[in-house]
Amino acid sequence: MADRNRRTLSRAVISGALVSLLSLSLMAPVAQADKLDDHKQKVEKQLDSLETDMEFLDADIQKTADRLKGYQDKLPAAQEKLSTARASVQSATDQVNELSARVDAAQASKDQISSQMVQDAEKMEDTRKAIGQIATQAYKRGGVSSNLSLMLNSNSEQGSLADSLGLANQALRSQNAVLGDLSQQHATDANVQARLTAVEEEISDLKGQAEAALVREQTARDEAEASKRHVDDLIDGAQEASEKLNAKRPQIKAQIKKQEEEHDQVVAEIKERQERLIREAAERKRKEEAAKAAAERAAKVAAEQAAERAAKAEAAARAKRAAAEKAARANAADAAAKRAAADAADRKAASERTKSKKASSPAKKAPSQGSSKPSSSTSSWGLSKPTSGGYITSTFGWRPTPAGTIDYGGRGGYVHAGLDWGFGGRCGAPVHAAAGGEVWYATMSPTSGNKVQISHGVVNGHALVTGYHHLSSYVVHAGQKVSKGQLIGYVGTTGNSTGCHMHFETILDGKVVNPAGLL
Repeated sequence: MADRNRRTLSRAVISGALVSLLSLSLMAPVAQADKLDDHKQKVEKQLDSLETDMEFLDADIQKTADRLKGYQDKLPAAQEKLSTARASVQSATDQVNELSARVDAAQASKDQISSQMVQDAEKMEDTRKAIGQIATQAYKRGGVSSNLSLMLNSNSEQGSLADSLGLANQALRSQNAVLGDLSQQHATDANVQARLTAVEEEISDLKGQAEAALVREQTARDEAEASKRHVDDLIDGAQEASEKLNAKRPQIKAQIKKQEEEHDQVVAEIKERQERLIREAAERKRKEEAAKAAAERAAKVAAEQAAERAAKAEAAARAKRAAAEKAARANAADAAAKRAAADAADRKAASERTKSKKASSPAKKAPSQGSSKPSSSTSSWGLSKPTSGGYITSTFGWRPTPAGTIDYGGRGGYVHAGLDWGFGGRCGAPVHAAAGGEVWYATMSPTSGNKVQISHGVVNGHALVTGYHHLSSYVVHAGQKVSKGQLIGYVGTTGNSTGCHMHFETILDGKVVNPAGLL
């Protein structure tokens, strides 16, 4: 029997996907499990939950829901990859900007050095021209510059020789200063040229780094764009799948209604049989009590009759004993009279015989008392876990429709009418009878698949039936008596089921109740 009143799509599928569609902001990366086994078990449980929550869907709707779930699962990783790519773009851009700034600074330094070298070259050229003029004039005047000759001639005409010599010394110092400036400019030019070479090498290196950074930036931008397209594709696909599921809403509601009707019909049949079972049990109890009362009355009458007969027999025995004693006394008196004249020996013998005669009565044996073994009673329902492995993937109870999702049943939620045991997507685990009883159903249905239902009779005053659904196969038949723990079938995925699991139900007095309270 398929799970009762499934009135909405899987919360894991619809809720997660629609929330992702409504909120397109980047999601924080999901922390990985510390151990691979923990992660594997978590994935298996999520798979079991998804499979069991979609039992009422047909193949096409299941495929669409699977697509929606796939988009939901891939979207966080894609968004995380997009976020990482964008961070890489930003990092590469920052590096390019930094290198560009350094190149600009180095270029400015190069321009400044080049400008300084131009100015120094102009000064050096002026100095070379001045030295050349001095050398030319000195050659023409026999080794004396025109300035010195002019000063000597002027002083010879107007002043003393001492004044002329002073002026001559001043002129020589001026020429030496020009020569010193020229030498200093040569040294400065060498240093400036070395600085220029170093700056040019730095610029070349920075440009190489900048070009590599630009390549990385472009690669990061390409990856970011590809990630963005992937995210957009996932969102578009999820939107398309959601719209398709919305379009199939009437079909889903019809399937839910069909499933509910099938479930209600089976429960009604079980309820009728359980009520008949309760009536039969009550009738048996009434007959047993009536028979017990009749037996007690018969026993009482028999006891009274036996007591009366015993009393009559005792009275007759007492009368008989009294008559015998009276006759004996009469006979003894007569004999005594007749033998009065007997000799002393006869009297002595008669006297000894009389003394030795004793009345005796047998001792009554005390009646033995029997022992009775107290009967044991228990308040337990006597049910045990129907599987030796697996874990519960879906519990019993009302499940409200999550906010922002589609309420296909229009009732605000649905009831999961049992406990589901999952086995990590694996079929074939053995299923055992939770208690002894009679197999009422061992059959196949479109929604429940291969199912077995066992009546455990009246327990604690209530009729109890257990159900085992979606079996790959069963090894019992209707009407068969089974014992607690007996193998009845194997876990499967038949009927409206998309994954290996076993749905376990308990029906008490014709109503589906939570198995957890009875196990």
